[in-house]
This record gives sequence, C-alpha cells and structure tokens, in this order.
Amino acid sequence: MIRIGIIGGAGYTAGELIRLLVRHPDAEIVFINSSSNAGNKVTDVHGGLCGETDLSFTGELLLDEIDLLFFCTAHGGTRKFMEAHTLPEQLKVIDLSTDYRLKADNNPFVYGLPELNRRQICQARYIANPGCFATCIQLAVLPLAKHLLLNSELHVHAITGSTGAGVKPSATSHFSWRNDNISIYKPFTHQHLAEIGQSLNQLQNSFGSPINFIPVRGNFSRGIFATVYLDCKVGLDEINRIYEAYYSDHSFTFLADKSPDLKQVVNTNKCLLYPEKHGDKLLVTSVIDNLLKGASGQAVHNMNLMFGLEERTGLFLKAGAF
Repeated sequence: MIRIGIIGGAGYTAGELIRLLVRHPDAEIVFINSSSNAGNKVTDVHGGLCGETDLSFTGELLLDEIDLLFFCTAHGGTRKFMEAHTLPEQLKVIDLSTDYRLKADNNPFVYGLPELNRRQICQARYIANPGCFATCIQLAVLPLAKHLLLNSELHVHAITGSTGAGVKPSATSHFSWRNDNISIYKPFTHQHLAEIGQSLNQLQNSFGSPINFIPVRGNFSRGIFATVYLDCKVGLDEINRIYEAYYSDHSFTFLADKSPDLKQVVNTNKCLLYPEKHGDKLLVTSVIDNLLKGASGQAVHNMNLMFGLEERTGLFLKAGAF
C-alpha cells in the first residue's frame, strides 16, 4: 500500500486527486494538509466525495509516515516548501505546479509526461507533472518530433474549461462572465510554451520554429479542445502509421477514427487525437480532460509508474459531462 500525503487540498485538481486516490486499490491517504481548512472535513470542501471518505484536513505534516507527497499548491509554493524542509530520504514527490517543469542544473525533477519520459519516471524520486495545455498540445505533435517532421511554425488554437482557472473566483472565471461568453488570453505568451518547446527539442533538437499559441477561455466547465496545424508534405496514411506506432504501447492516448468532441474525454484520463491533411497542411485535433489527463489523472499515472504498478490502476474512468 502506498501511503500518501497531499499539500494543498482545496482546489479542483486536489479534489480530483483525492477522488482518484480514495478509490485506488493500492493507495492510502495519510493526510491532506491545508492551513486554511485545518480541522474541516474534506467533504465540506469537496461535496462530491460525500459517502466516500471521512478524512479531515490537517495543518500537520506527517512526512515520516508517508511514501509519496503530492503538491497541489499555488505556483511557487512547492519550491518554497522544498527549500524550507528536508524531506525523508525515501520520500517521493509529485508536484502539480509549474515550479520544476523546466530543466535546470539544480532541478532534480523528471518531467512527468509518460508518453515522453515513461522510463525515467519509473526510476524517478521527484516528478514535475505537466501543465494541462502543455499535455494536450505535446501529445498532438510528439510523434512528428520523433520523426524530425517539425520543420515549420506550429499554429495552435486551444479552448479550455473554466476549471482550468482554479477554484478561486476571478473577474474572468465567475459564472455570470464566463457563461455564454468566449475570450482569448495570453496570446503567444502562455506560460506552458516553455515546457512544450523543451519537450519537442528533446525529440527533435533542430526544432526552433515559433509556436503560435492562442489560448481561449471556454464557456464550459472542464476539458481542452486543441487544434494544431503545420506545413507537412507527408501523406496521411504515413502520418497515421507514425502516430499509431508512437502510441501503440501507451495506455491513455488513442487515434480517433473521426474528429473527436470534448465529451468523449471528459471525466477520463484519455487523450484522443485525429490527424487530417489539407493539401500540404497537417491538422491534428487533440482533446483531454484538463483536470484528469491534464493534471490529477496524469499524476496518478505517474504514481503507478514510480511504484511499479500497472499504469492504468485506479484510472478506469467513464466519459461524461461534468
């Protein structure tokens, strides 16, 4: 049994993580640390878990009693914690923030995209879980990078649900603004661009073209629907063979037989991909659930790999609306 601690338990990704772990046959949650909710029941915050857990939030850190620590903290929080604490030698960490996704000389974290770094993840002590947009976009083009086919600019349009903005209401996330509305934000400058470029260079170090990314706020709760297009003269049959070969031994990424829609992946840990050719343009549609494949589901996938479990354990989830 994997004994687990969670730091930062009140957000959407934490709620999904707890939901997965209380049903996981090889996991036991020892504590959920939340200074603002200490003493409150988990179900007071995550009402959907009513009847599934009687856990309460705590202000304590029982680090010597766990095997794995998840960080569901605000960006910057994990780094501050790691710098202020000495962790037990055998304790493993999965961080869902942005803090350690980019390589650096003093960064011991492995970038936790299983479709890219599965072997390293299996041997890792520290994992940096990818961003949700980054996951969806990378899965759309990793097979191309492996075959050195990224030889032009990438054009990306991706729309995300309101849960991607976090649980705390803001001017652009509360219902009366978001409902019946759509808008772009951070065009060409989104923070996930750096990790996307890093991963593509890992497979194709010659890639240096711009990634023209337009993120869009959607008027739905969860999911990401991304379209990526680029110049590519390779025929569609060969493209499909490349994608099928790349993902043939991965459990959650699949080629669809027609253009997918978002509800096919909501509440699952799946990514569906659909390549199509338009003249010399290749268009790839990629859809995921931002809270699962884009965050907590991927984190549990990484946990399974780190502890030698079958990678799908605890992740058989059915598609459906939020």
